[in-house]
Amino acid sequence: MIYNAPVRSFVRLSLYVGWILIMIPVQAIALLLSTRMAERVPLLVHKVVMWLVDVKVVVKGEQCKDGAVLFVSNHASYADISIIGAHIRGCFVAKAEVAKWPLFGICAKLSRTVFVDRRARYARQQAEEMKRRFQKGDRLILFAEGTSSDGNRVLPFRSSLFATAEIDVDGKPVTVQPVSIAYTRLDGIPMGRHFRPFFAWYGDMDMFSHLWGIVGVGRSTVVLEFHKPVTVRDFPDRKALAAHCQAVVAAGVSSALSGRPQPLLLPGGEAVVAPAPKPQSA
Repeated sequence: MIYNAPVRSFVRLSLYVGWILIMIPVQAIALLLSTRMAERVPLLVHKVVMWLVDVKVVVKGEQCKDGAVLFVSNHASYADISIIGAHIRGCFVAKAEVAKWPLFGICAKLSRTVFVDRRARYARQQAEEMKRRFQKGDRLILFAEGTSSDGNRVLPFRSSLFATAEIDVDGKPVTVQPVSIAYTRLDGIPMGRHFRPFFAWYGDMDMFSHLWGIVGVGRSTVVLEFHKPVTVRDFPDRKALAAHCQAVVAAGVSSALSGRPQPLLLPGGEAVVAPAPKPQSA
């Protein structure tokens, strides 16, 4: 049974909220003074958050750092934002509703999140905004399932969300890099499929009670893996691109959870076992 300490929850949650409230005006000033500074402050914010809630992130693979890059990841919880945000200098793509969330919405706006409305009449306008972002040198981060899961599996990636990958910047296609996130250990012990949903936020879960539970447990270990990048030109269409990225990420999550390389089930049915990448950091 996962042990949750109320005192630890109170202390960590207080430090977390205090840290965020301190950094909100700092980021606001950074936005006024320098785009480069505004890109780096969120990295610091998320790194400190990981330290406050005692999350150990094991990074595998090589991150694309040049040119226009769209990172596509699976999604289990709002905690994924800090895990990725502590390691990628980029802007998240989120549904428009997030902008209205208390505290999280303010943070999302200040971190230059791209808010998208899935109604068709906004598609052209949003594509232009994303192209402008890429041309400015921004890199975008997308949770391609379109929702969160229980952390034990990867849901199908929505091909409509990959319209961003069809944008050309300076005559070159946007680089798409699949990224997998897996919650693997608690206090050094393999978490197991029955405990992992405790860290996931999905369905009709209440956010505050869920957050209270997460911050009150011991040290958790998360594997963040960067997979081989591709472009939309490598596939017949964006539907095939989405299916490929989902297969790669699903194999990455399965490998992290099992502790050994798992077959990559490609859209065509072919199974390939890729060599396990070496950890970059812990």
